[in-house]
Amino acid sequence: MAVLTSSKNLRRSRPFYKKEASGGAFAAVTVCFLVCAGIMAAAVAYFYQTGATLLYGDAESHLDIARRVVDSRTPGWVQLGTAWLPLPHLLMIPLVRNDRLWQTGLAGAITCGFCMALAATFLFAGMRRIFDSTLAGAAAAAVFLLNPNTLYLGSIPMTEPAWFASLFALFYFTVRFGETRGWGALVGAGMAACAGTLTRYEAWFLLPFVAIYFLIAARRSKPAIFFCIIAGAGPLLWVLHNRWYFSDPLYFYRGPWSALAIQGKTPYPGRGDWQMAAKYFLAAGHLVAGWPGLMIAALGALAALARKAFWPIFLFLLPPAFYIWSIHSSGTPVFVPNLEPHSFYNIRYAMAFLPLIALGAAAFARFGKISAAVIVTIALATFPIHWNRHSITFQEADVNSRRRLAWTAQAVDFLRTAAGPHETFFTGYGLTAIYRTLGIPLRDTLSGDNNPQFLAAEGRPDLALWEDWAIAMGGDPVQSTVDNARLHGPRFELSDQIIVKDQPVIEIYHRVYEYPVR
Repeated sequence: MAVLTSSKNLRRSRPFYKKEASGGAFAAVTVCFLVCAGIMAAAVAYFYQTGATLLYGDAESHLDIARRVVDSRTPGWVQLGTAWLPLPHLLMIPLVRNDRLWQTGLAGAITCGFCMALAATFLFAGMRRIFDSTLAGAAAAAVFLLNPNTLYLGSIPMTEPAWFASLFALFYFTVRFGETRGWGALVGAGMAACAGTLTRYEAWFLLPFVAIYFLIAARRSKPAIFFCIIAGAGPLLWVLHNRWYFSDPLYFYRGPWSALAIQGKTPYPGRGDWQMAAKYFLAAGHLVAGWPGLMIAALGALAALARKAFWPIFLFLLPPAFYIWSIHSSGTPVFVPNLEPHSFYNIRYAMAFLPLIALGAAAFARFGKISAAVIVTIALATFPIHWNRHSITFQEADVNSRRRLAWTAQAVDFLRTAAGPHETFFTGYGLTAIYRTLGIPLRDTLSGDNNPQFLAAEGRPDLALWEDWAIAMGGDPVQSTVDNARLHGPRFELSDQIIVKDQPVIEIYHRVYEYPVR
C-alpha cells in the first residue's frame, strides 16, 4: 500500500479501515506498549542491579543537569545549560526530585525506559500501517527493542530513548497523514518533530525534508507551513534560550562546551574525508547491529519499495547521513576498537542504523509467521553467539568509565569520614558524582553552574568564598582560586590528593578557620 495513497482511494480499497483502526488497531498497540514496557522494566532492573546505570559519563551529566534545575544555589531554567538540548532533562525532573531516585540514577533510568517502550510502540504502529500486517509491526518492534544496545541505552539516563520516541512518533504520524490527510496526524507530526528538536540536533536536520514530504503528500503548501510552525518552535526556543542566558543565540554551536570547541582542530579519521567517515560509521554500525542486521536493512529496503514505502526508507536514511556528515565536517569523531586509534568513542551513534533494520525486518515479516520468526532470528543472531560479551555500547561505557569511577570512589571514601554534616563545597566541573553518591544536596555546592556567585568567589575569594571544602581537578578555576586565596584568605590546606593514571589529579582542600587568641 503506497504511503501517499489518497484518502478517497483508501476508503474505496479498505471499507472497514476506520472500524479496524478504532478497535483492533488500538488493542494491538496497547498490547505492544504493555509488552515493551515490561521488557524495559526488566532491563532497567537488570542494569541497576549490575551497577551499570551510570557508567556513561554523559548519563551522569544528564541526570545531574535535571537535578540542578530543582536543587542548586541557582535553580531554574538556566541550569539546563547550552550544549545539550533540554527535553531529556525536563522529562527526568518529576522523578529526580526524589533524593533516593537521584542517588541511584533510577530517576533517569525509569524515565528513559518508558521513552524506549513508547518508541517501540510507535514503530510497531507505523510499520503495521505501512504493511497492513500486525506481524510486520511486531517484527520491527522486536528487532529494534531486543537489540542489546537498545536495551542498555534505554535503561540509563541518555538521550537515545527520547530521540527514538520522537523519531518513531514522527514516522507514525507522517505515514498516517499520507493515508488520511488528517489535521490530527499533521499536528502529531509537528509535535513529534518539535520534541525531537529539543532532544537531539539531528532532528533539526530532518525538518526541511519532512516539510517537503508534507508539501508533496498534501499537494498544497498549507500543511507544510503548519508543520514548520509547530516543529520550528523547538529550535526557536533553544536559540532564544542561548541568547537570553549566554548572550549568543548560537552559543550551543560555538560555545566552550560545544562539540566543535571540545574537538577543536584536532585531526581524526574521517575529518574532511567522506570515504573514511563512511567507513568508520559503517564499522560502528557493524558492532551495533551485526552484518546480518545491516544486510536485512539493505535487502529489506528493496522489499519495502515493492510496497511503495518510499518515505519511510528516505526518512530512516537521514540520521545515518547526518552522522557521516558530522564525522566529515562537524568535529564529531567515531572511534571503534578494530580501527585506529583502537578505542571506544561515540559508537552509540550507529544506533541510527536500527530503524532501517526494523523496516527491512517488517518488509519480510509480512509474508507470514514463519518468515517473521526467521527474519527476527537472523537480525538478532549475532548477539546470542557472543552471549559472554556485553553489547558494544555497554563496553564503550565500561571502558571509558573505569578511571573516572576510580577517583570518584576514592574521593567518596575520604569525604565520607572527613566531611561533617551540612558542610559546603567549592567545586569544579565533572565532580557531581561525588556529591550524588554521598547524598549531599547540590545547593550545598558552589560550582561554575552557579554564576555570578562562582565568579564572585573566583575573583574575590577573601569576600565571597565561604565554603568549608574546595575540590579541584587538574588546574581548574577552583585550584587557581584556592592558590590565589593564600594571599588574602581564606586559607585552605590540602587534605587529600587522588592520582589515577591518565586522569587529572583531584585535590581536596579543607578550609582552615583562624580564630583570634584571647
